[in-house]
Amino acid sequence: MSDRTPPRPALLEGENVEIGQIGVAVGSGALKTFVGSCVGLVLHAQAQRAAALAHVMLPASNGRGTPPGKYADTAVPEAIRLLCEAVGEPGLACTAKLVGGAAMFAFRSGMPIGEQNVEALERILADLGIPITGRACGGGHGRRLAVDVVSGVVTIQTAGHGTEFLT
Repeated sequence: MSDRTPPRPALLEGENVEIGQIGVAVGSGALKTFVGSCVGLVLHAQAQRAAALAHVMLPASNGRGTPPGKYADTAVPEAIRLLCEAVGEPGLACTAKLVGGAAMFAFRSGMPIGEQNVEALERILADLGIPITGRACGGGHGRRLAVDVVSGVVTIQTAGHGTEFLT
């Protein structure tokens, strides 16, 4: 591979992003996943026609950090790094969308893990100055989501609740 050949994205366009994974695509296609209490973190770089989708399962790595997409505190910097690498630019402007964070399990005490995931991602993105331009979080149901790499539009399908779009 020459220095001019762009690096391959973490996953091929259109493939599902599984728990703990981060998918990146440039120029066309869609990245998709299914989330319940997990959160789908979408980062979109409009000018570069590129997107990253991280399937975040837990709010903090507590030193574990592998795979980096599994934890909010490691997924955000890794998704940014992979997105920059995929477009061949060291820094880029992007926006974020959050989908998921549902209360899928009964908890006896404390904040449900879905809420913890959303709050952790909101805090990290705010600290990095990345605006959140759309949210479909909470509730008690899972969601299937797909992000269009070019437009950044996120299509969300929820059984019994129809389809919604985050633009």
